[in-house]
Amino acid sequence: MNIKQQGFTLIELVVVIVILGILAATALPKFINLQSDAANAATAGVAGAVSSAFAINYAGYQVATSKGTAIAGTGSVSAAAGSIMAGGWPTGYSAGTFTCSGAGAAVPVTVTGAATSGTNSATASATLICTG
Repeated sequence: MNIKQQGFTLIELVVVIVILGILAATALPKFINLQSDAANAATAGVAGAVSSAFAINYAGYQVATSKGTAIAGTGSVSAAAGSIMAGGWPTGYSAGTFTCSGAGAAVPVTVTGAATSGTNSATASATLICTG
């Protein structure tokens, strides 16, 4: 009587498990690194939005002072940006203070994103444009 073999042999199962282990070991570092890449990209996006908001505010203020917010002297970047950005300053991000030297002065600022678990916080550059 012929009996058909069903299933896999032990050696076939071991070979498949070893191959899957090798693939997982090579792919895992790439997935772990994506978290810090995402944090950097999100912080760069916030910095770009902040720079854009300050540029639009400056242009509006030059057209008519009622169309923009006065940004002069020394103050908090997050407070100034929060007053001109739609939706306000995003949570989880911070920036230092600024000191304006006159109308149209471009002040470089650093936007810092909140640290993700196990990684350092991300930073990106933005430009604040003073109105007066």
